[in-house]
Amino acid sequence: MGGSSPGLATATNLAVVPSLHDALPQAIKDAGVIRFAGDSHPPYRTVASDGTVTGIDADFQAAIGQVLGVRTQTVIVTGLPAALQGMLSNRYDAFNGPVKATAEREKQFDTITWMTTRTAYVFPADSTAGISRVEDLCGKRIAVVTASVVEEQLDKLSRFCTQSRHQATQTVGLDDTDATLLATRSGRADAAGMTEAAAIDVTQKQGGIKYVTQTEAQGAAKDDLALYVPKSSKLGPVLQQVFEELFEDGTYVGIMSRWGLNQVSVPKPVFNAATPR
Repeated sequence: MGGSSPGLATATNLAVVPSLHDALPQAIKDAGVIRFAGDSHPPYRTVASDGTVTGIDADFQAAIGQVLGVRTQTVIVTGLPAALQGMLSNRYDAFNGPVKATAEREKQFDTITWMTTRTAYVFPADSTAGISRVEDLCGKRIAVVTASVVEEQLDKLSRFCTQSRHQATQTVGLDDTDATLLATRSGRADAAGMTEAAAIDVTQKQGGIKYVTQTEAQGAAKDDLALYVPKSSKLGPVLQQVFEELFEDGTYVGIMSRWGLNQVSVPKPVFNAATPR
């Protein structure tokens, strides 16, 4: 399933920057399109029944395409491993997360950090599991996307629980955020772990949902979330310059404000944030 990004709601008339178009890898210029891998992960991407993709990623893709003078396309994949391997196999050109920038992955990928977040856990407001703070998640069944940064943070929370002489959390690994929410609604899990941005979106759009946010004391530092491109493509430095344009002209702030995510925005995009300089 795939779809082209719709028009950008916050700035529909961004001018092409000829120097950036000219700096694109020849393969991208010849194809006239940048192929983004993407899983279903609101508010980053929401996939309609007809394949249309909306969300933060779609807005940024539209802006990137306008500045570069090329189309963007989202190809839906299942989970982070499929996106990373697909880029290395040249099936996709980029992946806009949510995925954490790490030094290990930056050996193969260039990353552009444009957002920061903590891990949050959503649950029904009428839940009988007795959740009102993060500590109450100890011993509970937590649904997360397999191989995601959230799964990594849940492991840290579980260690916090056992060190505090509480029961470890129980991980329910699933393919995407929609599946984790369904598991929580159906009672298969007591809560669903996701980025704070996703938790904000869920509680804004759906009634009867609450969330708690993991703290540094519970193992969760703020994570740098980034757009990924293979180093071999030479596309990363160009996209970094595009993001710098979007920050300078106000488009970045407009998109983040549209989705109610100002609290997880960053002051400037950072190239390969996890690699020591």
